[in-house]
Amino acid sequence: MTLEEKIAQLGSRWAGNDMADTALPDDETINVAPMEDVFSVGGALSLEDASRDGLGHLTRVWGSYPQTVEQGVAEVIRQHEVVLKESRLGVPALVHEECLTGFTTYGATVYPASIAWGATFDPALIERMAAAIGRDMAAVGVHQGLSPVLDVVRDYRWGRVEETMGEDPYLVGILGSAYVRGLQSAGVVATLKHFAGYSASRAGRNHGPVSMGRRELLDIILPTFETAIATAGAGSVMSSYADLDGLPASADPWLFTDVLRDDWGFEGTVVSDYWAVPFLASMHRVVANDADAGALALTVGTDVELPDTIGFAGLLDKVKAGELSEDLIDRAARRVLLQKAELGLLDEGWTPEGSVKTSGVDLDSAENRAIARELAEKSVVLLDAGPVLPLSKDARVAVVGPCADDPRTLMGCYAFPNHVLPRYPERGLGVQIGSPLDALRNELAEVSYAKGCGVTGDDRSGFAEAVALAADSDVCVAFVGDLSGLFGHGTSGEGCDAEDLRLPGVQGELVDALLETGKPVVLVVVSGRPYALGEYAGRLSGLVQAFIPGQEGAAAIAGVLSGRIVPSGKLPVQIPRHVGGQPGTYLQPALGSVDSAGISGLETRPLYPFGYGASYTDFTIADLRLSVPEIGTDGEFTATVRVANTGDRGGDEVVQLYLRDVVAQVARPLTLLTGFARVSLEPGQAADVTFRVHADRTAYTAADLRRIVEPGDVEVMVGTSSLDLPCRAMLRIIGDVRVVGHDRVLTTPVTVSEVGGGG
Repeated sequence: MTLEEKIAQLGSRWAGNDMADTALPDDETINVAPMEDVFSVGGALSLEDASRDGLGHLTRVWGSYPQTVEQGVAEVIRQHEVVLKESRLGVPALVHEECLTGFTTYGATVYPASIAWGATFDPALIERMAAAIGRDMAAVGVHQGLSPVLDVVRDYRWGRVEETMGEDPYLVGILGSAYVRGLQSAGVVATLKHFAGYSASRAGRNHGPVSMGRRELLDIILPTFETAIATAGAGSVMSSYADLDGLPASADPWLFTDVLRDDWGFEGTVVSDYWAVPFLASMHRVVANDADAGALALTVGTDVELPDTIGFAGLLDKVKAGELSEDLIDRAARRVLLQKAELGLLDEGWTPEGSVKTSGVDLDSAENRAIARELAEKSVVLLDAGPVLPLSKDARVAVVGPCADDPRTLMGCYAFPNHVLPRYPERGLGVQIGSPLDALRNELAEVSYAKGCGVTGDDRSGFAEAVALAADSDVCVAFVGDLSGLFGHGTSGEGCDAEDLRLPGVQGELVDALLETGKPVVLVVVSGRPYALGEYAGRLSGLVQAFIPGQEGAAAIAGVLSGRIVPSGKLPVQIPRHVGGQPGTYLQPALGSVDSAGISGLETRPLYPFGYGASYTDFTIADLRLSVPEIGTDGEFTATVRVANTGDRGGDEVVQLYLRDVVAQVARPLTLLTGFARVSLEPGQAADVTFRVHADRTAYTAADLRRIVEPGDVEVMVGTSSLDLPCRAMLRIIGDVRVVGHDRVLTTPVTVSEVGGGG
């Protein structure tokens, strides 16, 4: 290959991108590609010109505008043919797409958002979902999916909380690894993002600087990525936009060489987040121009620039001028070509037509919807049944609120109906999706409706109708929360960060007005982030949290409200008490925990803790048994508890194991999730849940920044949330301090054994 041909393999072209400023029906202009300086440069080249020497990636052939399956297949073939025709060697380009809430394309199933996956605590289900997504993508010629997001929530105000799986690194790592296994089982490369630290920006501001020490990065942020690489073989990693302590991720050789390649042995490709390479010049200003940005990103470890070749367009001149080693070009090109070979793109006889199915593709199949339905049902979190849940089927129910009759509020910002279709209002939503109001009318005998107010804005003109309706009912169900969008055109999603944690717009005032009627009010929060609900505590007659539940979410919420479904979701993030009480994640040392009351006048106790979720049946967890009282620093033990369904309905409980290091070299979290298991039990049934815990699971980054397992006492705690841990025992670790690395044990295997009656 010539130098030009090798460099071409490191670039991309977004030939179908029309994501420029567009007037919406309300005359508001949405700009979903706000970085005009880079957008205009990348969009200047035709696909033919971009393919003269070959091309690394084709960007979002499916995900940029609405098209039928037949049209999309034809466009994939057309773009492949351009690349093959224009280049000497005829190396096919790799096609990548977004797949965060399902395949982001017109008419494809919209699954719950990632934050709802976290609420299921069900890795097997996440793997099944990802495999279904992967099969659909592979059928229409997609090779790489830009998911999962493995960022750990650090501030609930961040707009992209909905794209995460929660605030605990073990939960995120296990579920993210399951997603990787599922997607890659279908032959689609999974892309871990955003590497690293993106979710910890100051004040939760998108692209904001990250003020984080090396220890927090090593112990909270990086383990999710490490787990997905070590246990699931993730094939790609995407760089983060953020800078950490002033150093942009794409300019950090420690992240992309020392950690990712040398320590973890990662052999896949590193792709840039969209425009992250030119951002080194335009946003971070650590280099003077795009060409310098390209040279820096390549040197540090970026292999492919997305979504268009901008910074890497200057690599040829840099090499010819002696400012950049051709060895670095070879390194990246080798990785890209190896991945293409593994995907079969370099096989003899490969053709564009043969890479896709030309008939029989159903992107919203009954199988897909069944998985989406199960996910939605398992993700709805009952916070408080109060005196009226489940609802009586004969009750006169007033349904109120902006999330009651707008199906868009059930979908995330990377769902095609919210991500792309606002620019094409005449195309509808592209999938069949009902509203919670529709679903409740199918469940209950007498349902009336008033909107009350919008998700955003200060229009209170609908309050009077909503209050009158509630006053004339037996019970009022108020649906409040988010509408996901992009870059400020929503209340949740990318670039939709919040100033504080009060309900958006005047929704909180609507809730207060409904409560003043004296009628029972059930609050249903349909949102991408947790909102502070402390001011309503003790005043509501029921409280349900539904994290963006997707296409099948309406029936799932209605089923929980009616009692048809026994709720089993658990909080992957805490529900704060106070609107200014952020960051409120549960991973706190003593001085940041609920045990520090009196030190500060600020209340740190959440309204509902991490891992919490109520049910319509009752469970007990008891009889903690440790296999041994002590282990060596390289040993392991088992912790067994008995969980029993003592209620009168079948249901699921999530048994959670936490560890606490009693004395450590540095301040450690008082509770740290170390294992979990979702257990299904019928009334009177019981099971033993056994966690196998290696000493490596107690490892942390010590004062000298080495990760160690050290001798000492560890408290073992098992229960149903981070603050409900009735089963406790002490374990002693003995021996010498042991330094551990990437080969340490990263997971806690668990077995569930039925034991008969629930005694």
